[in-house]
Amino acid sequence: MAAHGILSTPFTAASTADDVLRGVDLTGVRAIVTGGSSGIGRETARALTAAGARVTLAVRNTAAGDAVAETIGRSTGRIPPRVVRLDLADRATVTRFVDAWSGPLHLLVNNAGVVTGGLERTREGWELQFATNHLGHFALAVGLHDALAEGASDRDGARIVSVSSTAHMRSGVDFDDLHFERRAYDPQIAYAQSKTANSLFAVEATRLWASDGIVANAVNPGGVATGLQRNFTTRQRESLDAAEAAGVFTYRTVEQGAATSVVAAIRPEFAHSGGHYLDDAREARTVPDDADLADHPHGVKEWALDPATAVRLWAVSTDLLRS
Repeated sequence: MAAHGILSTPFTAASTADDVLRGVDLTGVRAIVTGGSSGIGRETARALTAAGARVTLAVRNTAAGDAVAETIGRSTGRIPPRVVRLDLADRATVTRFVDAWSGPLHLLVNNAGVVTGGLERTREGWELQFATNHLGHFALAVGLHDALAEGASDRDGARIVSVSSTAHMRSGVDFDDLHFERRAYDPQIAYAQSKTANSLFAVEATRLWASDGIVANAVNPGGVATGLQRNFTTRQRESLDAAEAAGVFTYRTVEQGAATSVVAAIRPEFAHSGGHYLDDAREARTVPDDADLADHPHGVKEWALDPATAVRLWAVSTDLLRS
């Protein structure tokens, strides 16, 4: 740990997932990676498999997942990941996934995410980005709690990795209008709200479950060009281009983007320490809620780590899923 209290590691923004896993043996580790058929999730799954973990790809498109699993098995010389259908916006598929899981779970990587160009809703009327990026993962993690606790008991703890984003800096969680029923819809703000929720989940999950040997940490993979951007509006693309031109962030490779997820998943610095937000393969500095993104591209806003807000979000999320 660095002198100023920030948890650090030997890795940087230039490190890859393979760099983080070099020399690490994950034989016996059972892991789930949501959204593992493309982008950062695919690379995270590949790297974990290469290190010996038995990985399950939780994906909406099982045909795409099967193709990725075959490729991973062939390229790593390991047992290919298992592929199971999961649509985070559909509570029934989350329930089926949880009910079908058997045995211990050591690592849950909540990686999947959606970006919409306009307002879309689930059958419950929930705003789709919040429903998928936060509520679906929340339901999955809660449903798998006992499996994670079992995993923690037969190894040195269990971990949840909650993939957030620099976008969280644009918005906290609006409890008065979570689903944009009254305010004008802005897809960037909706995405930002869901990414703040991802970080708050890690805070409260750790508080509630650390005694069971389970810790959760949020990660920012950085600017990576993946399929997530396919629904970006012209305004969103222009915003990204402007941010890159201003030096707010630099696009990195998928291999580099997956590195921070792997740091949270396997590094000893985070084995028993949760509720953190990681960026560039280490814990990020906390910045005030009114901080400008351009001045603090690698920070985490206070609203994304606030314990009271995390407690409130957990309660609200639980109530929504009971409705």
